[in-house]
Amino acid sequence: MLPILYQDEHLVAINKPHGLLVHRSPIASDASEFAVQLLRNQLGQRVYPVHRLDRKTSGLLLFALDEATNASVQGLFATGQVHKEYLAIVRGYTEDIFEIDYPLQREEGPRGQGTLQEAFTRGKTLGRTELPIPFGRHASSRYSLVELAPTTGRMHQLRKHMAHIFHPIIGDRPHGCNKQNRFFKEQFGLTSMLLHARLLTFTHPVQEREVSLTAPLSAEFEQMKRELGFE
Repeated sequence: MLPILYQDEHLVAINKPHGLLVHRSPIASDASEFAVQLLRNQLGQRVYPVHRLDRKTSGLLLFALDEATNASVQGLFATGQVHKEYLAIVRGYTEDIFEIDYPLQREEGPRGQGTLQEAFTRGKTLGRTELPIPFGRHASSRYSLVELAPTTGRMHQLRKHMAHIFHPIIGDRPHGCNKQNRFFKEQFGLTSMLLHARLLTFTHPVQEREVSLTAPLSAEFEQMKRELGFE
């Protein structure tokens, strides 16, 4: 059963676990279960994902329960009227407040590949920690807990943006640091990526009221916060 965080007659939000695809994809032929399918079976009705999360990203995933609401909420996302916040644990010490304005190449579809798209992310450092474990040329290992607020919704945006400023997200295989990922797997048994969709705030398209939804961290993310001393 998928954990439902919010539901009314038009919308439903779940806390998507790490490793679950939103819907069927040709680039993940190994998957047999998808959030759309599982939620449809759980509710006994058709559901429409109004946005997406990477397979490796956990957290808040919003669905519409009818086509009209789906179109309305997708419009809110497309025009930047949805406030999104993520939590991530990254390599190194990030600045207290930072902004990343770095265009990304479109990855979806053969016609779109290679096209540059504007991409902007705001970040805030919530905590820093240092472990007395040598890593590479450094006598210790440093990490930051960050809050990330993307104002655009490009594919793998947060993962690529954090790698661009040399603070890759821990557990990110394609865009992160392989040595750090191997270290976390060997040292802590970490098999997921430490990126979590924590919050969505928007105006309900039917009820015309502000909706603010939050998703609790996964047990593995909470464990890593304790192990690294962020608590």
